[in-house]
This record gives sequence, C-alpha cells and structure tokens, in this order.
Amino acid sequence: MFKSIGITFLALTAIALPGCRLSGQATEQVTTIRLSGWQSNPNEKQLLERLIRNFEKKNPDIKVKYETINSEYMDVIKTRLIGDVAPDVFYLDVFEAPLLMKHNVLEPLDNYITPDFNLADFEPSLLNAFKYQGRLYGLPKDFSTLALIYNKEAFAAAGITQPPQTWEELMADAQKLTVDKNGDGKIDQYGFGIAPELARQTFMIKAFGGRLIDQNGYARFAEPNGLKGLQMIVDQYRRDRTAAQPTDVGATWGSEMLGQGKAAMVIEGPWSIPYFKETFPNLDIGTAEVPTVNGRPGTMAFTVAYVMNRKTKHKNAAWKLISYLTEKEGMKAWATQGLALPARRSVLTELGYDKNPLYKPFAKGARYATIWQAGENLPTIRMNFNNQFISALLGEQPLAIAMKKAQETANREIYWANYNVHK
Repeated sequence: MFKSIGITFLALTAIALPGCRLSGQATEQVTTIRLSGWQSNPNEKQLLERLIRNFEKKNPDIKVKYETINSEYMDVIKTRLIGDVAPDVFYLDVFEAPLLMKHNVLEPLDNYITPDFNLADFEPSLLNAFKYQGRLYGLPKDFSTLALIYNKEAFAAAGITQPPQTWEELMADAQKLTVDKNGDGKIDQYGFGIAPELARQTFMIKAFGGRLIDQNGYARFAEPNGLKGLQMIVDQYRRDRTAAQPTDVGATWGSEMLGQGKAAMVIEGPWSIPYFKETFPNLDIGTAEVPTVNGRPGTMAFTVAYVMNRKTKHKNAAWKLISYLTEKEGMKAWATQGLALPARRSVLTELGYDKNPLYKPFAKGARYATIWQAGENLPTIRMNFNNQFISALLGEQPLAIAMKKAQETANREIYWANYNVHK
C-alpha cells in the first residue's frame, strides 16, 4: 500500500466535532480535537486521561477525545491518514518518524514554538530525531534507554561484588552466575538473558565501527566491523552456554527471566523498575550502565513524540494540547510513574531520576545512546535482520552467512520499493 506513499497521502482532513457551551448570556464555541495513542499498561491510560481533563479545565473552549489503538497502531494511523480520518494529534514512535516526515503528512511545529516554551530544555538527540530538512515535526513526550539490571542476591552468591563495567567482565561474570542449582544436569539460572532483536543489538554493531545503513539508506550491518559485536552475543549463547533467550526458559521478556530467577543479568529499559516493584516486590535488583564494548560506551534510546496532522482544521487547538503535554507541568505529571524518563532535562532533574540509584544509569545513557531510528527503510531492515540473527543464534548457519543473507534480502526489497515509487 505504501510503495507509492508520496502519491497516496493526499489532502488529509481530521474529523472534528464542533459544539457550543452556554456561558451566562454568551455562547462559547467548543472545538473538539482527537488524540490517538497506545498504552503499555492501564496506569498509562488513566494518567493521560487525567492530564487531558486538566487541560480541558485550563482550556474550556477545547474538548479532547482520546482513543487508544493497541493493535497494529501505525498501520491504523497510516490507513486513516490516507482515508482522511486521521486524528488531530497522535503518538509517533521515533522508529516510524522518517516515513511520515518525508511524505509531508505532519505539521511543522517551528512556527508555534515561542521562547518561553524553552525548546533547549529537551535532550537534543531526542529533538533531532523528529527533524527533517531543518524543520521540527514532533515533541518527545518521554524516552527510555537500556541499562544492565542484575539480581543482587545472585551476585552475592557468586562472590561478585560489583556489576561488570566491560563486556569481557560481563562474560566472565555470566560464567560464575550460570548454575545448576538442583544438580539435575540442567541449568536453572543463566548468567545473562539476551534479546536477539535489532532494536537491542544496534549498539553492538556500532561498537567496532560497524554501521546499520549507508548514506543511501541501504543495510550495511553485515560488514566485518558490524559482525564483531554480534559475534560476542552468539559466542556467549552457543559456545559459553551462559546466556539464554526468554523463550528458552518459558519467559516472555528479559525482566520476567530475571524476576523468575532464570537469568541473573539482563539489559532492559526503565519500564522494568515498576514491573519488578509490582510483580516481584521481594527481588533485590541493582542497575548499572551497559558495559562498554571495545572500550566504547553504548546503549539504545527509544522515544515517542506528539505530532500534529498537517491537515487538521484545528491547528491552534492541537498545538495547545501538544504544548500542554510537553511543557514542564504536563511532562512532570506524566513522568512520575517511572515507566520512562522525561524528555526535558529540567524535569528529569526535578524528579530526581539522575540521582535515583535505580534510574541513574538510564539517565546517564542518554548522552551516548544510539537512537532507534535509521531512515524509512528500517522496518524492512529490522525484519530481515531479526529472522536471520535468530537463525545464527540457534546454530542453523554461521553468523556471517546469516547476516549476508539478511542484508542482501533487505536491500533487494528496498531497491524494488524505491523502483516502484519512482518508475
């Protein structure tokens, strides 16, 4: 559907439901705007609805209809953009942003931003991720990085006194932490839980000077320097047998592995902290920055922005909502749940995330994190990488061959997609 996206994204008109409100003898026109997003847990939806109610009290002439889309979110948004029924304001993941920014379906926000909004307060790398050809199209509502999360009790039992600072130390510690607790010949606790996904492994590709894409947007992760960091993951899984995937131990994700005692270390995001408090309240965890690889600090950063539909008929009302949600007051209220970090540095400091022992490593990682974004072809690249990397991890083929296949298939799909758009 989207190979001819530049042609099919035509005039987009958001549905608005005008109304009126009586105020004494005067009739006040009420503008209704629509906001769409997703929710990672029920608390997130409740918090956003509370923020919206506060916004409506401050702006009685604006009503916000909030809709959550939890299944195939971006497919729904793209379809509604084409069908002229897109919301006025919606969430946009940094991963998907390049496509929509390129095809002119978002309203540039530069002319709405005033000095008192203090754009410089945002983490620069997060803002840059929503810029295209010098214009800003989204304001990040929050962000997450990855950090090492470990079981303090398991560390103590293994005689490990501090978290690993280098990947070599992580691999050595994982050996000590991989144990058969009941003597039945099967590993009960792996030293390290891994997530074999490109979204988690891109910084490993870059650790030895590798690159994910070239200047033309084609995949380049299979080059020799890109394979070195990935080979460390494969070796730990296959050669050392000190790492496991969640599916190997009956878990759905890394932090569940840690909580169940199936892994002693994982690399996860700040969303894990509330999860552990709610699900495994007796687990004593610690966090640390991701160990350096080849002497380089590395992690990933994920962010979501509020963006405005370019064809909304209520641009001023839409901007007021975006502004409220991303100014200090709104962002502070949003960030208190601890699922992600506030995109404004002043709010991050005010809420103490940069001092909190559990959150500090996530905050520090923002300075050097690789943003999870690599042009409009990233969905194609991700799919091909994930399929072949898991194959290499399982020993079905050598890593170099698997990655070569993934890169060639991805680039062939990218070529034909570009060919069909431009022919």
